[in-house]
Amino acid sequence: MGMPIFQVDAFASEPFEGNPAGVCLLSEERDERWMQKVALEMNLSETAFLVQRGEGFDLRWFTPKTEVDLCGHATLASAHVLWEEGVVPPGDAARFHTKSGLLTAERLNALIEMDFPAKAEEAARAPAGLAKALGAEPLYLGRNAFDLIALLEDEKTVRELSPDCVKLSALDVRGVIVTAEAGGSEFDFVSRFFAPAVGVNEDPVTGSAHCCLAPFWARRLGKEEMTGFQASPRGGVVGVRVEGARVRLRGRAVTFFKGEMRA
Repeated sequence: MGMPIFQVDAFASEPFEGNPAGVCLLSEERDERWMQKVALEMNLSETAFLVQRGEGFDLRWFTPKTEVDLCGHATLASAHVLWEEGVVPPGDAARFHTKSGLLTAERLNALIEMDFPAKAEEAARAPAGLAKALGAEPLYLGRNAFDLIALLEDEKTVRELSPDCVKLSALDVRGVIVTAEAGGSEFDFVSRFFAPAVGVNEDPVTGSAHCCLAPFWARRLGKEEMTGFQASPRGGVVGVRVEGARVRLRGRAVTFFKGEMRA
């Protein structure tokens, strides 16, 4: 019998929206080389691999190119699968042991809320050629443990940005978050995320980027709870709430397909 594997659209209320993630439920640990091959075969921005450990799960995330230390949308997708498949009872939290510590997810009616570490940025000097690579001059540039974050002039600039991903891939960071205050009343801020260095030119909706965006906009807007929109071609809504050194991320998920691997 094959091994179950799922594709879930995370931060989405219906298929073909949000960020697709692979979710692989393992009965035992597999080596990194095999997981990397599966992630390349799935060819999604991230594929999650779970092995049950006690009352929780060991969770690792792989892009088609490399393993990453933190991933929000594939964690959301993993929690969705565990509840949908009855592996975790509907009223229980899903607990994940990861390279970024213990992460948890809870069901809030149709929403899933995750407890993640905040990844606040500090002001940084722009690398040479960044504005040319982005196609826009940042009003402010910061850096955290993973990424650069560039504040742009307005929502229109963020939405119309067409960066040179070859040049961005040469930067010594996982990726570049671009963001601006939202122009309307539906959202507080908009963003996009480019990570060609790890094999993802533009990530459709990035939970881990919102671990930086949440404290970034909380300081500027004077709010602890906000709603962000990641303005990729697929698009996705991420609810955030800052709680000290933690960030709550909220979103929906829908299963696109369930299959089995025979490798």
